[in-house]
Amino acid sequence: MRFCELRPERGEMAPVSIRRVLISESVDPCCRAILQENGIEVTEKQNMSKDELISQIKDYDGLVVRSATKVTADIIASAGNLKVIGRAGTGVDNVDVDAATKKGIIVMNTPSGNTISAAELTCTLLMSLSRHVPQAAMSMKAENWDRKKFMGAELYGKTLGIVGLGRIGKEVATRMQSFGVRTIGYDPITPTEVSASWGVEQMSLEELWPQCDYITVHTPLMPSTTGLLNDDSFAKCKKGVKVVNCARGGIIDEAALLRALESGQCGGAGLDVFVEEPPKNWPLVKHPNVICCPHLGASTKEAQARCGQDIALQIVDMVKCKALVGAVNAQVLASTFTPESQQWIRLGEAMGRVLKVCSSSKQPYGHLHITTQGDCLKKSAGFLSSAAVVGLLTEGPGNGPNLVNALPLAEETGIKIKKSHSDTKEAAGACMMEVSVNGSIYKALGSVQADVPVLLQLDGSVFRQPIPLSGNLLFFKAAASSQLLPSVTGVLAGAGIEMNYFSASTASDGEQWYCVGMQSLLGDLGSLKSVVKEAAQLAV
Repeated sequence: MRFCELRPERGEMAPVSIRRVLISESVDPCCRAILQENGIEVTEKQNMSKDELISQIKDYDGLVVRSATKVTADIIASAGNLKVIGRAGTGVDNVDVDAATKKGIIVMNTPSGNTISAAELTCTLLMSLSRHVPQAAMSMKAENWDRKKFMGAELYGKTLGIVGLGRIGKEVATRMQSFGVRTIGYDPITPTEVSASWGVEQMSLEELWPQCDYITVHTPLMPSTTGLLNDDSFAKCKKGVKVVNCARGGIIDEAALLRALESGQCGGAGLDVFVEEPPKNWPLVKHPNVICCPHLGASTKEAQARCGQDIALQIVDMVKCKALVGAVNAQVLASTFTPESQQWIRLGEAMGRVLKVCSSSKQPYGHLHITTQGDCLKKSAGFLSSAAVVGLLTEGPGNGPNLVNALPLAEETGIKIKKSHSDTKEAAGACMMEVSVNGSIYKALGSVQADVPVLLQLDGSVFRQPIPLSGNLLFFKAAASSQLLPSVTGVLAGAGIEMNYFSASTASDGEQWYCVGMQSLLGDLGSLKSVVKEAAQLAV
């Protein structure tokens, strides 16, 4: 005989609540204004030490940074209330995204905010490398007039290799094409036909290196891109190739670049970013063929206003459940910002919790299989599986799992997730959920009817009336008997609990699952031992 209950806070999916936001760097004033106009309290504190941030971050629901604030795992561990980290700019390599994800914190950036500014700076450096503009200007300021020393080269007819064909790479390509530059590129994600539509011929890096007069990189910094331009790749390039990095320090191996400059294999470099900022590799910075900037890619009035505005609006839209834009670790949430999807999320979480209490096992779950049915759910298995994991792994009130960290937590606890879809002729969708625990299989079928999540089946028992998955629910398994309902009703009445409804299985023989909706949970499930074989209750 098994008896189980679950009494956590109601886990229904609600809008993300952001009441207080900390802005830890200089962000355009419009960011603060937009947040405050939407009822969010804003505190601006610049140049905070790591210890100061650790001690104060617990008081905030949101954090807005640029690139100087390093949001490390220990800072995130101290952020008891943090729900969103907003990076006012492109990239999030100053944020420990894995640590944030495990804690259920959304990390977002403004992917298009500084696109134009970064692209324009890239083009500026390319042109400056071709005509030695900074060096000539410095020579003039030293009261020299040396026209022969700064002989340059035309861009017209040259070949530019663009490594990374995202937003910035595309904008660089279209601008440089106006100078008559041939643009070739490499990107493992952007389809070749897409880049071809804006004039970039894609090829492998091995094919690209030897063709380029100029190379510019526009990739994120990750293990596969760290040191992308190194001794080996420089050796494959044309002698005198010029390179530009306005993306992330470390994509070009700085030691290899200096060696290539000294040997003449590299004819010049335009650098806006460095492995360490401020840089410590001064021989590279001071090399006569290197043009350097102190990370100015997004340092325009327009980009700062755009990034500040974008991150504020993204946070507000998320809070108001309008949309989720720029999230780098919560893609599953992007399709959930509609009233319809919210009900399906509630269904998935509630079904997970029903299976949790009805399996009543302390053993870890082996697998979770989600099968969606109906056209309306063709693309919903992702968030339904995350919602189910939230239901299965929620233990009690507090900071439990959410849709952001559900899948990483499932992987961590050994749950193997399988998703599939079954086409049906029914207009209404349905979700079949199956979990395995210690070799046993438990199944549930649910749907959303009239905007209400309902349970239709539990472990083969088909309920005569769909069970609304809200309020206080008592599930019990017993053999069909005319005395079953009066006996259960008597136990509830003896405990002073009023019954709202009763739903029985359509089967009239064998052991079946039944459900009772109650005004409150039963204080002692053991009082049902003489009446039923298994019992479980939960508050949804």
